[in-house]
Amino acid sequence: MPAVATTGWWTEAVIYQIYPRSFGDSDGDGIGDLPGITARLDHLRQLGVDAIWLSPFYPSPQADAGYDVADYRDVEPLFGTLADADDLIAQAHARGLRVIVDLVPNHTSSAHEWFRQALAAGPGSPERQRYIFRDGRGPDGAEPPNDWQSVFGGPAWTRVADGQWYLHLFDTAQPDLNWDDPQVRAEFLDVLRFWLDRGVDGFRVDVAHGLIKQADLADWHEPQEILSGQEVDKPRPPMWDQDGVHEIYRDWRRLLDGYPGERVLVAEAWVEPAERLARYVRPDEMHQAFNFEYLLASWTAPAQYAVITRSLEATDAVGAPTTWVLSNHDVVRHASRLGLPIGTPRPNGIGIGDPQPDTAVGLRRARAATLLMLALPGSAYLYQGEELGLPEHTLLPDEARQDPTWERSGHTQRGRDGCRVPIPWEADAPSYGFGPTDASWLPQPGVWAEYALDRQRDVPGSTYEMYRTALRLRRGHGLGRGTLQWLSSGDEVLTFRNGDVVVLTNFGPTGVPLPAGELLHSSAPLGEDGSVPTDVTVWVHTG
Repeated sequence: MPAVATTGWWTEAVIYQIYPRSFGDSDGDGIGDLPGITARLDHLRQLGVDAIWLSPFYPSPQADAGYDVADYRDVEPLFGTLADADDLIAQAHARGLRVIVDLVPNHTSSAHEWFRQALAAGPGSPERQRYIFRDGRGPDGAEPPNDWQSVFGGPAWTRVADGQWYLHLFDTAQPDLNWDDPQVRAEFLDVLRFWLDRGVDGFRVDVAHGLIKQADLADWHEPQEILSGQEVDKPRPPMWDQDGVHEIYRDWRRLLDGYPGERVLVAEAWVEPAERLARYVRPDEMHQAFNFEYLLASWTAPAQYAVITRSLEATDAVGAPTTWVLSNHDVVRHASRLGLPIGTPRPNGIGIGDPQPDTAVGLRRARAATLLMLALPGSAYLYQGEELGLPEHTLLPDEARQDPTWERSGHTQRGRDGCRVPIPWEADAPSYGFGPTDASWLPQPGVWAEYALDRQRDVPGSTYEMYRTALRLRRGHGLGRGTLQWLSSGDEVLTFRNGDVVVLTNFGPTGVPLPAGELLHSSAPLGEDGSVPTDVTVWVHTG
């Protein structure tokens, strides 16, 4: 397959996602904050990543852990101050780390000044035009304007005191903005300037495929999911992946291109197939788009071969780099997801009473999947704690859950709290080193000590050292800017060449021969006979 035409730091970068609530707590209140992140930047430099992406830290009632933004130009006091944000950016840059911040343009918080103005101004007002208000159906308008459902469960419409309804594709506290309104477009260009002027290196755009809705807000008689669809020629849901979103991102790209230092846009676009996703990374739009089709792919050789091939072909067609990701703050951690029986649909959270993953199998496959991913050409995203091999917290008490999905689904979906538990740094410290006290906004499991960074640093074979070695070798051998050449793609083994490295992953039930050359890295020890065991990935230098 041809190498991508695009150049720039992002084309081969490894970017580390930080969930601010759960990374480092500097003041002991049990909630992570910006100074807590700054204090741990040396860990990220030593790990070997190129950039960090921060989930939202803006003022917010925290109805959806900060994805309900009340003010796009400030910092939530729980997380610190604007001065703390400036210091974090400066300290990251001093360590050679770029900083990407989350932007949430599909919706605001219901506490945002604009929404308060909209409620006060009434139907037909310019203030209401910034959001999607409609009259209800039926003789008295008592029925929602259409049949759309919230991603978090329940209707996507809520009625206000004067009888109109407003759209919220997520929580009731997250009213959707109307991106056909010029005020909305102008406001977000100004928000981009605000953070670019403070030195951020780019934006991860939340729900990037959702900003434009089909003009007639037609009913959609299918299950409501955040994923836009499976096939190019099938009708797309009227709330996702409408063609009008691309005009918005062209405007944003022009703005970013006017700033020095290669600032980037990254789309969180739950769009399938790869050909639709590639539209977001055309030369005048986004720089990257998350590859969720890869994240969701089954742990089999045919499934991995198919998704890798499709992904590279689709992005090569538009001259963009491919991105690879296995975990984030919205999905079950891959160390647990891969411990479920192969073919199990991705669960929306795992809890007490649910089928539990096999911890050992999950970690073994996760390590193999990580080495496979980090050997692919393009950019890779890591989620905080995966370098420690952290599993999902699958035994989180239901009364501790805070994800709105749990309540809005009528307790039928566990939600995302299990992947958001504060991470462990020191085995014997309060809150495992997350903060100076035992406080933790979500309870940490008792097994966290064995995953703590200080139990793994400088320990041969630990997951942390596996990641650190992989990132060093990835950079040294130029794998991110390389070219993939398949050597085998059978039912049980995948083998490809990237530059001077041959990568083999064994999905089969028995060991397979090690490729000829110098063994650079392995996700687990080889067999006694030198073969590559089941669920193991190896990197071999061929000279």
